[in-house]
Amino acid sequence: MLHTLGCAAALGGAHRQGHIHREDVYMPMTPMFHVHAWGFPYLATMLGLKQVYPGRYQPDVICRLISEEKVSFSHCVPTILHMVLSHPQAKTTDFSGLKILIGGAAMPEAMAIAAQKRGMDLFTGYGMSETCPVLSLAHLDSADLERSVEEQAVIRAKTGRPLPLVDLRIVDPDMKDVAHDGKATGEVVVRAPWLTQGYVAAPEASEGLWAGGYLHTADIGNINPAGYLKVTDRIKDVIKTGGEWTSSLQLEDIIAKHEAVHEVAVIGVPDDKWGERPLALVLLKPEHVGQITEHALRNYAAHAIEAAGISRYGVLLQVRFVKTLVKTSVGKMNKRLMRADPDALCI
Repeated sequence: MLHTLGCAAALGGAHRQGHIHREDVYMPMTPMFHVHAWGFPYLATMLGLKQVYPGRYQPDVICRLISEEKVSFSHCVPTILHMVLSHPQAKTTDFSGLKILIGGAAMPEAMAIAAQKRGMDLFTGYGMSETCPVLSLAHLDSADLERSVEEQAVIRAKTGRPLPLVDLRIVDPDMKDVAHDGKATGEVVVRAPWLTQGYVAAPEASEGLWAGGYLHTADIGNINPAGYLKVTDRIKDVIKTGGEWTSSLQLEDIIAKHEAVHEVAVIGVPDDKWGERPLALVLLKPEHVGQITEHALRNYAAHAIEAAGISRYGVLLQVRFVKTLVKTSVGKMNKRLMRADPDALCI
């Protein structure tokens, strides 16, 4: 109940962008067993929204229902929206006015740009199974909405500002707050009335989860002066190269902006000299297969990484073209399995 009220306060209080009201039509684009379903169906019911449930999460079904039922609010993981936007039926579907909350994985800025150009109001939310789930939303202020599509995408892809009743911090290993300058990183820790108290039959894991009186998310991020959280990686997915941490999510965001890239996942692979080095597993768009080399894409990424100043070790990136990327049952990238045997995916 408190989570539902917190979401209602945040989404209902939004001035222009990401605002939800009683005349919206709600349709989830994630299966009901996913953590997304723990929050918004309750919110839609409390507000009395018309609700549409696809049953089959297939792009043609989703596009048809958006048109026929006038769907105005939805949510999904990035790979599902990518699948929808890439489907032929999407070319004739009117997405204008559709508000979509992205969660479960980082949203690439390139996706935010593409969605905005189709008329969507696309923005990020953040949470996890242990948090019920929503902790923050990337709502834009009115002044931000006057910015270019590209500038808005930077904000929309951030993980947002905390909901009412959420105490969210970025801390170092000693639980001290790091600077809110958009650069200093640390672990995201939170307190809120709707968080899990622990894990079933796992007292040690539960104690670690709440070490220091805050729930530890195992996510790494930063907070900028405007109060926006940006999750830069999962602790388990950060790549340690030459003794420094490199964010796989930041590398993915850069590579995804290349016109030839359909999807990308960056993982860390063992390296005798550097400890680990980043490997980009890239699925090309069909029309670009055979038209670009791994070397050319690697050079593009290396120059972009250096220009962005992400990490001096990011230029050690390797690129491999793959025939598929391993995903979970809800469409999230399964980096654990990809790290186990990346060669099995390569062309």
